[in-house]
Amino acid sequence: MENKGLTSLTHLECSLCSAKFSCSDPQNLCACGGPLLVRYDLDRIRLEWSRGQIVNRRSIWRYAPVLPVASPAHIISLGEGWTPLLAAPRTAARLGVPNLLIKDEGMNPTGSFKARGLSCAISKCVELGIRKVAVPSAGNAASATAAYAAAAGIEAHIFMPRDVPQTNFIECQAYGARVTLVDGLISDCARMVAAKAPLEGWFDLSTLKEPYRVEGKKTMGYELAEQLDWKLPDVILYPTGGGVGLIGMWKAFEEMEQLGWIAAGVRPKMIAVQAAGCQPIVRAFETGAARSEFFAHAQTVASGLRVPKPLGDFLVLDALRQSHGAAVAVSDGELVDAGIRLASDDGLFLAPEGAACIPALKKLLADGRVKPSEQVVLYNTGSGLKYLEAYQTRFPRAATSDADKLGGLITPR
Repeated sequence: MENKGLTSLTHLECSLCSAKFSCSDPQNLCACGGPLLVRYDLDRIRLEWSRGQIVNRRSIWRYAPVLPVASPAHIISLGEGWTPLLAAPRTAARLGVPNLLIKDEGMNPTGSFKARGLSCAISKCVELGIRKVAVPSAGNAASATAAYAAAAGIEAHIFMPRDVPQTNFIECQAYGARVTLVDGLISDCARMVAAKAPLEGWFDLSTLKEPYRVEGKKTMGYELAEQLDWKLPDVILYPTGGGVGLIGMWKAFEEMEQLGWIAAGVRPKMIAVQAAGCQPIVRAFETGAARSEFFAHAQTVASGLRVPKPLGDFLVLDALRQSHGAAVAVSDGELVDAGIRLASDDGLFLAPEGAACIPALKKLLADGRVKPSEQVVLYNTGSGLKYLEAYQTRFPRAATSDADKLGGLITPR
C-alpha cells in the first residue's frame, strides 16, 4: 500500500482499460481517455473496520477508511454530509407511492451535494501539494470549489456559463475565486480549462477528469444505507447532469457489498432524470448505445442538468442497465411546477434538478416501471434558494423603486 494512516487507498484504476496508476502523484485522465477510479484494500477494511464503528456524523469523513486522504491534517471539511432523509406525505399520497423519501442535499455547505465531492478533492489536493485548481461548472460545483479552496488556502479559477445563476456567481466572487464568465455551455468552459491549465500550472478539477470528486459523492450511497439501517431502497431517482453522484453511489454499493455491510445483489433500480432540453443519457439509454452523443443546443432552467456530453456517460449507462433502471426526461415546465407544488404541499423547496424527479416518478408509476408498493428515494441535489431565477417566472414582482430591487436594503441616495 502506498498510503498509511486513515485511508486504505491502494491505487487508481482506469475505468476503460483497467490500467493502474499511483495515488501518490496528481493524476487526471488515463492515456486512453478513461476516468480513473480509486481502489481500496477492502479485505483489510473488512477485518479492521465495521459499520458499527461509525459514530461521528458531523461530516463525510466518518467514512475515512474508504476515502482517499491519509492524514487528518489534510482534511478540509465545512460540515458536509449527514443530510436529512425526509418524508413528503402529501406528495406521496398524491402520487400513490406511500413509501417515498427525499434525500435533501441542499442542506450541505454551499447549498448542494457538490460540497461532498469538493471536500474530498480539495483535501486530496492539499495532501498532494497542489496549490492552484481550475474547474468548469454550471454553477454549484463552482461555489463548492471556491469555498473549499478558500478554506484550504488554495487558488481557485472558475469558468462558468455567462447565464449561470446569480447566486453561484456571487458566491464564487465572495470566496475570492478568479471567475471567468463564458459565452457558451459547460462544455465550452471545459475546453477553456483544458487549454489554459497546463500553461498556468492549474490542476484540472473537471468532473471525472480527476479521481477524487466521485469519492466524496459516493458517501451519498454510504449515508443512505446508514440512515435506512443498512437496507437500500427499491428505487433511487437521481438528477443527472455529469452523473458523478449516480456513479459514486453505484461504486459505494459495490464496496459495501464487498465489506458485507449490505446484502449482496440487492441493489436499487437506478433512475437517471434529465431535462427534455438536455437529455443525452436518456437518448443513449433508449437506443441501447454504450455512450451518449453530444446534445446540440442544450437548454434548461435546471442549470445542473445542462451537460450536453457527460464524460462518464458509459459508467452511468452501465449502472442503469445493471440495476434494471431507466432514464427519464421531463420538461422545464413540469419540473418548475413540481418544485412549487412540493414546496406548498410539504414545505420542501428543492432545486429544479431535484424537483425534476417528481414528474419523472409520476411517469414511471404510470407505465409500471416503478410499483406503488416500492420504497422510493428521490435525491434533491441543491437548495431551491439557489435558483430563484428559475422560479421567478411563476412569481413575477414589478420593482417600483431601488429599495424593491435590493430587497428593501437602505442604500445611499
